Amino acid sequence: MKVYGIKNCDSCRKALKALDAELHDVRDTPLSAEQLTQFHDAFGDALVNKRSTTWRNLDEKQRAEDPIKLLQQHPTLMKRPVIEKDGTLFLGWGKDVQAALLG
Repeated sequence: MKVYGIKNCDSCRKALKALDAELHDVRDTPLSAEQLTQFHDAFGDALVNKRSTTWRNLDEKQRAEDPIKLLQQHPTLMKRPVIEKDGTLFLGWGKDVQAALLG
């Protein structure tokens, strides 16, 4: 199992504590365009965290850019965590994701 996020994100830390997983820090090792495309195909626009400080600091022109390009330029804009387990992707650390992963 792999958790994609950043090491100082509370949701990522909670997920890592509950799961036997490794962290892929997207700030230290940015995701490839292929990985971002895979995540975007799975989650659509929900992958972009429009409630984040990073999003609020973008101007309208930047916000209108292709989501994959935007996430490559600003890795912390990704909603976190993205969790991969046996080829299945999960977004966030809500009760639904916890129930699916922890049983």
